[in-house]
Amino acid sequence: QVQLVESGGGLVQPGGSLRLSCAASGSIFSIYNMGWYRQAPEKQRELVAEITRGPSITYANSVQGRFTISRDVAKNTVYLQMNSLKPEDTAVYYCRARNALARGVEYWGQGTQVTVSS
Repeated sequence: QVQLVESGGGLVQPGGSLRLSCAASGSIFSIYNMGWYRQAPEKQRELVAEITRGPSITYANSVQGRFTISRDVAKNTVYLQMNSLKPEDTAVYYCRARNALARGVEYWGQGTQVTVSS
């Protein structure tokens, strides 16, 4: 069982920055691919960024050049640095751990709200 705890959300003005953190309950990065997803009201959950165990990194087109995903292996934590935030980035952001060796095994965090508004 893997537990994920997100933090760092909040209210920020357009153009501002936030850093989200996702703390995992153990040393999982050698097995799990880690991703950030978001879900806005009345919209489907979508991938924002993923860092694999390789690691390789993928971004959604909408955040490319503005968001950066990273991980600290010693702290079992994945980060999402979000710069130049826009109102359309407003959503609940979720952390996901996907087991690269066992298909269908995945865990989600509880989510953290990000609101971009003036």
